[in-house]
Amino acid sequence: MTTKNALAAKTENLTPPGRLIKSSEACLALRSTDSPVALEFWAAIRKRASLIAASLAICSLPVFAQTIPLGTATTVGVIAASAITSTGATIIVGDLGIHPNNASSVTGFSFSTPPGTGIVTGTPHFADAVALNAKTDARTAYNMAASRPCTTTISGDLGGRTLPPGVYCSGSTMGLTGTLTLDAQGDSNAVFIFQVGSSLTTASASQVLMINSGQGGQSCNIFWQIGRSETMGTGSSFLGNVLADQSVTMTTGASSTGRMIALVAAVTLDANKVTVCAPAPGNTSHTSLEKSFNPDFPLGRIRLCKLGSEMHG
Repeated sequence: MTTKNALAAKTENLTPPGRLIKSSEACLALRSTDSPVALEFWAAIRKRASLIAASLAICSLPVFAQTIPLGTATTVGVIAASAITSTGATIIVGDLGIHPNNASSVTGFSFSTPPGTGIVTGTPHFADAVALNAKTDARTAYNMAASRPCTTTISGDLGGRTLPPGVYCSGSTMGLTGTLTLDAQGDSNAVFIFQVGSSLTTASASQVLMINSGQGGQSCNIFWQIGRSETMGTGSSFLGNVLADQSVTMTTGASSTGRMIALVAAVTLDANKVTVCAPAPGNTSHTSLEKSFNPDFPLGRIRLCKLGSEMHG
């Protein structure tokens, strides 16, 4: 295929029929706002500006700013491999899944044998394909979180800190006493990733807060990738998706908005509440770029024309 034909093939869905850029003279015509060719060409460009802007926005995001997909684990509040045990009036707002162990390893809930006082508002899955897929997708998310380049190394306790979006890492443990504040800086799609080499422990009455998150700011984009286990202190309040390689323990009265996932071992609950976060409707990270993408800007026209001329050579 000649260079000229290649350009035609690439631009046939972008430019109006019969209006392909075929020469430098055509480019000169496009630079004039009064030219019929220019008016028709740029009208077609505007129709596709949103799609182009969205694609550019996704490609231009730094790696740490991109969220981590959870796949089929999205609807699950608690996932474990060996056991899920509950004492007291635990509430899981979402689904529950266990794999490879089955229903006999899930105790303390209304569907357990014997029945307990724990409640799952969604659907429990015991060693079925749904549970397997959710745990597999959670492992993929764990690996993705672990692979993100660290932007800030954490030493000492997280309590009393205010952190912007980024990837925070510790080669050993992390602890939280008091309040950790996550500042989304006005971005409802802000992403926070914490990479913990071994264990995460939160003290009694500790809490994670998000501020300046804009309309619809959410805890869905907070990820805790934990090399071993997490233990949440009594009455603590937590945000984010816990992806623990081994186990998760929530002590009496602790609550979390996100997910509690133990990939190898157990999740232990005691009168807790785990609420699956849901992405806020209408959230988009493309708005600012879409507004700034302006095909009426003369320099943009000149660059497009120059590209067309060079391809025709």
